[in-house]
Amino acid sequence: MQSAANLVMPIPGLIDPVPVPRAVTPRADGRTDLLGLSRPQIKAVLEEAGLDVKAAKLRAKQLFHWLYHRGETDFEAMTDLAKPMRGWMAERFVVGRPAVVEAQVSNDGTRKWLLRSDDGQDYEMVFIPDADRGTLCVSSQVGCTLNCRFCHTGTMRLVRNLTPGEIVGQVMLARDALGEWPKGNMGSNVAVQDDEDEDAPQYSPDGRMLTNIVMMGMGEPLYNFEHVRDALKVVMDGDGLALSRRRITLSTSGVIPMMARASEEIGVNLAVSLHAVTKEVRDELVPLNKKYGIEELLQACADYPKASNARRITFEYVMIRNKNDSDDDARELVRLLRKYKLPAKVNLIPFNPWPGSDYECSTPDRIRAFSSIVFEGGISAPVRTPRGRDIMAACGQLKSASEKKSRAELDRLAAEKQAALG
Repeated sequence: MQSAANLVMPIPGLIDPVPVPRAVTPRADGRTDLLGLSRPQIKAVLEEAGLDVKAAKLRAKQLFHWLYHRGETDFEAMTDLAKPMRGWMAERFVVGRPAVVEAQVSNDGTRKWLLRSDDGQDYEMVFIPDADRGTLCVSSQVGCTLNCRFCHTGTMRLVRNLTPGEIVGQVMLARDALGEWPKGNMGSNVAVQDDEDEDAPQYSPDGRMLTNIVMMGMGEPLYNFEHVRDALKVVMDGDGLALSRRRITLSTSGVIPMMARASEEIGVNLAVSLHAVTKEVRDELVPLNKKYGIEELLQACADYPKASNARRITFEYVMIRNKNDSDDDARELVRLLRKYKLPAKVNLIPFNPWPGSDYECSTPDRIRAFSSIVFEGGISAPVRTPRGRDIMAACGQLKSASEKKSRAELDRLAAEKQAALG
């Protein structure tokens, strides 16, 4: 019998196939991109290129420091490597960054980047600055298979998983743009900011404005588990980007078989896209509910090994007018969370509109009333302030600009996905 760790996690339905790890597209110049590789992986490619074991171990440690602690992309700037070694490296390797198709800045300071992979696939990332933190919303897939009806990304087909390098690359690019590398070193690819960024806050490289990461961009992270895990291990490594696991949150729509494994192998904070408290409504909003129901999902949350009063599970709840925002819905939410004795916080998210959406945002008074009922039930229920709406960077709005389909085509794709989910 296979162990749980070895089981392949299928995606529900027959329309979108299981995304499998893809081989990185070879560069035309034959060089290997080191971005996203761990120290053992860097050591392995150095050995493959001809270094002996001892030399490869030393150079891997040096390269890891330059790549992830200093943000350097130019081997000539890696001063603790002998000059001949720098040339040897440059002939065989490269330290890349995602290609920036478009960089936008919202009226509220939120930034959104449209990125393009070497094989021509587009995906997005968003940076949200606040007074006491800066949060990077990172994508894990090109497109999405889940078809959540309130989410713009859900109208896309799943194209493929992002690689560890493409996931880590989003963090590296954000640090480049914010000038956050030690001693102001921003790598050799700092020209990602456009003219609109001139009035943006100039953060000190001695501070860390990029303080938090949320895996809440395009895609379902637990359907790209291995790549997300490997990328986050690089991000959390104390000798590199050194972001604490307590400052990283992984969001899932409820891929139950992978949740415990995520706790064991990644160990970051968990956020669950709940969005409804009845089967009928959640089946509509989050079709994955037809495979893994609310009660089963909440039990998996109760069993989540890292959950505690100090590390509460966050439940995301988008507020949709006359759909999931009644007083009865709020009371049922409290009942469910109490039933499973969950250390929980509920983020109430005003619905963010997008072209062709069938839903409207709950009124401010209705959201306040809903929040009050949940708070009175002893559960924190803050209302999230929408950020980046004017550049389509808010929660549920991310979608590749290159993905343009008619409404009829979107409806047809949605119907196919719904039918496949049963």
